[in-house]
Amino acid sequence: MATLLRSLSLQGRSLRVLSKVHPTKATAVPFLKHKALISTSKKNKDVSASIEPMEKSADLKRLTEHFENTDSKNEENFTSYGFEPGDRDTDWFYYNLVMFGVFTIGFCWGGFILAYMPDYKMLDWCQREAFLELERREKEGLPLVDPNYVNVDTIELPSDEELGDEEIII
Repeated sequence: MATLLRSLSLQGRSLRVLSKVHPTKATAVPFLKHKALISTSKKNKDVSASIEPMEKSADLKRLTEHFENTDSKNEENFTSYGFEPGDRDTDWFYYNLVMFGVFTIGFCWGGFILAYMPDYKMLDWCQREAFLELERREKEGLPLVDPNYVNVDTIELPSDEELGDEEIII
């Protein structure tokens, strides 16, 4: 992704420079420059290797013996989760307890609570008021939307002289 963004930014810079100098040549620049960031040719710079087997040093023998034991139950191979470094079982229990609490309780229940908590900022009050008004008008037997929502006597319309030749679309 970084390589793509880098190549796009370089492309934009070259297009801006070309468009300032020769506006007609800006369209001739390809949109994606082909770059090979790795070399695929054969490497002839290898160091010569010895065919004779070398004797292992004392440090290499010690490290080989140390890392031969890959048994996960062995106490030497224990990697703590950081909750209880001395006790393997307690450490595992606290790790799983915290992960359960964070993911199951924190994210799942937290998301559920955020989704269904009441509207304490009154963001949806207009929709609730509209439903209450519709219910009130149904109970009183009135039409749901009053055709004379605004009193006709209070409306001031422009005269024919003020309108002139203006087309009125109803």
